[in-house]
Amino acid sequence: MKSYLRLGEFKALSFDLDDTLYDNAPYIRRAEAEQLAFLHRQFPATRVWQLSDWHNLKHRLLAQEPGLAQDTTKARRALLTQGLLSLGYSEAQARRGAAEGLACFLAHRSDFSVPAGVIRFLQRLGQRYPLIGITNGNVDPQRIGLGQVLQFVLQPGEGLRMKPHGDMFALACERLAIAPRELLHIGDSYAADVQGARRGGCQVAWLNPAYARNEPKPPTAGQLPQLEIASLDCLLSLLD
Repeated sequence: MKSYLRLGEFKALSFDLDDTLYDNAPYIRRAEAEQLAFLHRQFPATRVWQLSDWHNLKHRLLAQEPGLAQDTTKARRALLTQGLLSLGYSEAQARRGAAEGLACFLAHRSDFSVPAGVIRFLQRLGQRYPLIGITNGNVDPQRIGLGQVLQFVLQPGEGLRMKPHGDMFALACERLAIAPRELLHIGDSYAADVQGARRGGCQVAWLNPAYARNEPKPPTAGQLPQLEIASLDCLLSLLD
C-alpha cells in the first residue's frame, strides 16, 4: 500500500465494477462474439463485416457525435443502427436489428457471477459501511450478484456523464446524504476512477495492479489518489 495524500475520515465506500471486482475482458469478448454471430444469422449482409469493421465504425461515430461517449448503451445502439443502414438495410430493419442486437449483447454481457470471495469481502465491509457501485459500464449488477451487497449502482446515461466527469460521484453523495469528502472510491483506472473521484471532491484508493492492467508508477498527468493498493484485501487491513 502506498500513501500519496492524507486519508481523511469517510462514511461510505464506492466501487468501480469492471476490472476492479472481476476480470471483465472475457465477458466483453464473449458478448461481442455472440452479438456478431446473431447479426450474421439474422442480417446476412453483415457477414462481410468482422469485429474490426464495427470497431472502426464506432470510432467514426464517436468522432462525429462525441456525446455518445457518455452513454455506453446508447452508443452501441447507434453503432448497430448505423452499421445496418450502411449495409443496405432499411431504417425500420436497422432499428429492429439494433434493438435485437443490443438485447443479445446485454444478455451475454451480464451472463456471469462475481467471484464468491469478492462477495464475501464486500459483505464484511458492508457490516461497517454503506457500499455502492459507480461504473462506466452497462453490466446488470443484479444478474451478476452485486444486488445483495451494494445498496445501489450508478451508471452513465440519462444526463449522467461517464467518469472522469464527477456527475455520478455527486449523485452518489446526494443519495447517501454525505459530503463528497466522506466517500472513499475504489477503482482500477487512474484516468477514470482516480480523476473522476478527485474531480467530484471524493477520496480514492487506486487498485493497481488490477485485472486488466498494471501501472507501476502513477502517470504524471492528473491528480493523485489518497492511496494506491495492490489488492482489495488491503482495504480490510486499512479499516482494521
